Amino acid sequence: MEVKQIAELINTTTHELIGLENVINEDLSNVVDAGKAIFDNTSYDNYVRSLVDHIGRVIFVDRKYTGNTLAILRDGWEYGAVLEKISAGLPEAVENESWQLTDGASYDPNVFTKPEVQAKFFDKRETFEIPLSVTDKQVKSAFSSATQLNAFISMLWGMVDKSMQCKLEALASRIINSFIGATIAAEFPSVDDNDYSGSTGTKAINLLKLYNTQFNLTGTDALTKDNCLYNPEFIRYASLVISRTVSRMKKLTTLFNIGGQPRFTPADLNHLVLLSDFKSAADVYLQSDTFHDEYTALPKAIDTPFWQGSGTDFALSSVGNVHVTVPVGDSTKEINISHVLGVAFDHDACMLACLEERTTSNYNPKAEFTNYWRKVDAGMIRDENEQFVVFFVA
Repeated sequence: MEVKQIAELINTTTHELIGLENVINEDLSNVVDAGKAIFDNTSYDNYVRSLVDHIGRVIFVDRKYTGNTLAILRDGWEYGAVLEKISAGLPEAVENESWQLTDGASYDPNVFTKPEVQAKFFDKRETFEIPLSVTDKQVKSAFSSATQLNAFISMLWGMVDKSMQCKLEALASRIINSFIGATIAAEFPSVDDNDYSGSTGTKAINLLKLYNTQFNLTGTDALTKDNCLYNPEFIRYASLVISRTVSRMKKLTTLFNIGGQPRFTPADLNHLVLLSDFKSAADVYLQSDTFHDEYTALPKAIDTPFWQGSGTDFALSSVGNVHVTVPVGDSTKEINISHVLGVAFDHDACMLACLEERTTSNYNPKAEFTNYWRKVDAGMIRDENEQFVVFFVA
């Protein structure tokens, strides 16, 4: 074990702390231990200098991770494979003959009126597995007790669980991203170059275009997709549009789903997911200078730090980016939109359903180790007949 004398350094730091000296350059390069991957020639005792230092405490990196599945994780079923979703169309009204009685006329009560019923079937499954091998004897020599060994094995399973949470989180976000791409493709079918700066609609709302148009901002006065989140007035306007849209989704309408079906979403079944950059800006700019934050607050929402990935720098163009290929008719279309701020959707619009996790194992007696496989089957479902709205800036 290397022991370093730091009396001079600690005296200097004391003088800095109590104001006797100005702040100076402190050499901490060989003071704070950053760890090393393996023992070296300093890892011996300081008495006879030939005994290898003994490990006094072992810390296992085993922190539990809870993934953000964006409110779309649903329960499953044990038997059967297909999810069938049945819906009925709105029947038309007819004249009430009770107020059109004519002497001698016959009124037929036996006319059959067939309801318009539709059924959709979701029968796809996605699957993957995470392998883990655990030895019986070989790793025992690295630990001092059964408690340490058990903690080590527990850590390995903890990493499997952490990996599983991360992957389920990724599946959930890909369902959302797929719906974002499908909505953009359906709302702006004529856009082929992924330039949506001049486009806005009811299912895909360009908050920046609406704001600049509303207040007649052009040229250098117009906000851009890169600076709008630092403008309190834009944040207020965006909050207004989002709140208004969520409220409108409560009414029966065909305008908020790709399939054009009459749907409504009550408040308790409406999920709002916002990009953290936007939600944080709204929390700061809308709540910090008002006495009545209930008038300016966004609807209750789940926040996500990114839709697809963080990139290497968490830039808004990275965290807000959705770059996917989605089916359009009998073909596909590549959608690349860089500044998605949020989505609002019905509880039944998208789901990570019929999730089945299980672990299988096989013992190898010759080499004395056990192989484990954590397996997952899941259905990644989006129903384009349910309400789904995208908020973006371009």
